Amino acid sequence: MKSSVPLLDTVMTYIVKRKGKQLRPLFVFATANLHGGIAEATYRGASLVELLHTATLVHDDVVDDSDERRGMFSINAIWKNKIAVLVGDYLLAKGLLLSIDNNDFGLLKIVSNAVREMSEGELLQIEKARRMDITEAIYYDIIRKKTASLIASCCAVGAASAGASEEEIKNMISFGEKIGMAFQIKDDILDYSETDIGKPRGIDIKERKMTLPLIYTLNNCTSSEKQEIINTVKKYNTSTKHVKKVFDYVKHYNGIEYATTKMEKLIDEAMQLMEPYKNHDSYNHINILVEMVIRRDR
Repeated sequence: MKSSVPLLDTVMTYIVKRKGKQLRPLFVFATANLHGGIAEATYRGASLVELLHTATLVHDDVVDDSDERRGMFSINAIWKNKIAVLVGDYLLAKGLLLSIDNNDFGLLKIVSNAVREMSEGELLQIEKARRMDITEAIYYDIIRKKTASLIASCCAVGAASAGASEEEIKNMISFGEKIGMAFQIKDDILDYSETDIGKPRGIDIKERKMTLPLIYTLNNCTSSEKQEIINTVKKYNTSTKHVKKVFDYVKHYNGIEYATTKMEKLIDEAMQLMEPYKNHDSYNHINILVEMVIRRDR
């Protein structure tokens, strides 16, 4: 993370201090253990995904105009957008060079595919947000690309770094996709939380994101309520009073409960893919990580 530029070192020190749960590298280590054990390539793979994930977070905060991340000021809030974009680019380059310098081209290919899908998912979400026509099926496609693809790549990287077969790697990708989609649904639910989650509440509505609790509510409310919700998301998404009314509709129509049920179904499907590893020593580690995904409060 070191560089010859003092400003960059200052920003990097700030990023390291505010590190989050680091769930993604943990999935790299856990899946490597399932397939033969942690190797030097596993450490590089874990570093690669964390560098790229952090780069996307820095860029996301610029795109979303967010002032807070992980309970602290975002990079763009302190150093403004231009520096934040350049810092994100630097993190991305560090990750790429880490792989290239060590000939980890297989791992780099896995993660590069995830970054491509993340970009596609974000752009699809923006396109649909403009039209306000996201169906539940499209929503799942968006979160599979924008969130689940990176967690799937973590599981694939871990397995690949330990010498897993192609079939085993594909199984880990499927597992990671389901966990990643559950992770995003949990994020959707947390946006309606009344407790401190380390970032502003209602941010999804402010950004005109159609999340699962809201999609379900729109499919079940009256036509007049639906129009009111859509008008709020389109025109009054920065009004605390209007956003609270949307929150009330979501609660009234059990949007959070519906999303929770879907999240738990994905977790069950993911754990079924873990059945072949049930007697493995690291199976319990996977269970703990999955619990962290669904029980977290931020």
